[in-house]
Amino acid sequence: MTSSSDRSPAVDVQRTSTYEIRTYGCQMNVHDSERLSGLLENAGYVRAPEGADGDADVVVFNTCAVRENADNRLYGNLGRLAPMKTKRPGMQIAVGGCLAQKDRDTIVKRAPWVDVVFGTHNIGKLPVLLERARVQEEAQVEIAESLEAFPSTLPTRRESAYAAWVSISVGCNNTCTFCIVPALRGKEKDRRTGDILAEIEALVGEGVSEITLLGQNVNAYGSDIGDREAFSKLLRACGKIDGLERVRFTSPHPRDFTDDVIAAMAETPNVMPQLHMPMQSGSDTILKAMRRSYRQERYLGIIEKVRAAIPHAAITSDIIVGFPGETEEDFEQTMHAVREARFAQAFTFQYSKRPGTPAATMENQIPKEVVQARYLRLAALQEEISWDENKKQVGRTMELMVAEGEGRKDGATHRLSGRGPDNRLVHFTKPDTAVRPGDVVTVGITYAAPHHLLAEGPALNVRPTRAGDAWEKRNAAEAAKPAGVMLGLPRIGVPAPLPVATGSGCGCD
Repeated sequence: MTSSSDRSPAVDVQRTSTYEIRTYGCQMNVHDSERLSGLLENAGYVRAPEGADGDADVVVFNTCAVRENADNRLYGNLGRLAPMKTKRPGMQIAVGGCLAQKDRDTIVKRAPWVDVVFGTHNIGKLPVLLERARVQEEAQVEIAESLEAFPSTLPTRRESAYAAWVSISVGCNNTCTFCIVPALRGKEKDRRTGDILAEIEALVGEGVSEITLLGQNVNAYGSDIGDREAFSKLLRACGKIDGLERVRFTSPHPRDFTDDVIAAMAETPNVMPQLHMPMQSGSDTILKAMRRSYRQERYLGIIEKVRAAIPHAAITSDIIVGFPGETEEDFEQTMHAVREARFAQAFTFQYSKRPGTPAATMENQIPKEVVQARYLRLAALQEEISWDENKKQVGRTMELMVAEGEGRKDGATHRLSGRGPDNRLVHFTKPDTAVRPGDVVTVGITYAAPHHLLAEGPALNVRPTRAGDAWEKRNAAEAAKPAGVMLGLPRIGVPAPLPVATGSGCGCD
């Protein structure tokens, strides 16, 4: 435990306290932040309005440690909050997530105005640590070395009324040389199948119609009980849940992608025809250096089998450019693999050193200008392929789950946005019939761009759903909050299916 002589005075607990959570990193962190929100609201806090920008009683940073400049970003943001804390008596700042697990006491040494530091294994302790820091007037640093309780047992404030993440495992047993996640989140720990299905059934009962199964290496599920078909069995079990319309999962590892999973995807109607499977490199030499347990032929073979079983499947991937030792020939192998794979989208990352990983100290680090040039070449190729693959959708009829907030120009164009079964983003003409996020609209695709589709004609059908009812009920409840309670409307929408290409997602699966 580290103390600071200038702790803030205790907050007035008689009034409603507000909180803000800032999330960095992968889908696992996003879902952890939903749990942190649930914990804080369960403890009596309410969410600060959108755009509060630190103007809250408690500000929580849920951090990522897999980018080279992750710590600089954190300390820069903490520095900007220091004067706000001085002016706001009782304000508290907490830092959790992967960077907190890695840096521990370093955080309060570099930023002594931080009140709480907690790790990836004990997020459930946040309210207790905040109260302890307030009472004792000194920083609380508590990092558990192993998982104390499966996070899904914690209260959760879902960001969407109709689509939800569902964790099936935490941790990872792989040893990829560019990834620090296993060291921070620990070995894989699987959740009981019955508990997973019970959570999904409860969510469906609340109106959720789409779930995304989430794991650091999602299709390795069952490895700790020795059942190699556990994941395919789970997919099939999801298919038997009445009212569950869409099932997705992220992110699978090619090593664990077995034929029974492909069969389950093809034979289970509510498992969507979409697959996000990181390739990372097309070079066998680089894959070996990355300690990836497959080679280009194996990866492309999986894609071929998926497309044979599910012809309209949209396949996306993560690719790292400029890994240490990558030659021009290695890079050309990646370009070749991309041409063969015909990804609907590929999220490309320029390699950056991740402190604490074997790759960070490897010889033959690639000059930045070379990495940048290769990145641009790969991005241009994938842009061309994405556009070509989207053009093939023109003329198709597609069922969309209506989303909110995915079309930045929707207001100006009088359109709405939604996701097709293959997870493609479609902007469509607003129907005359009332339609809500979570409802299902059938449209005809009329135009393709590299990253979205348009349906410019009238909707062919509008189907109100229980998910739409849930969205409407939730919005009405939020709007009815008493005046003066500082709770912003939730950012409703289908959970973002993938990290953005230039974002801070780990891309490590």
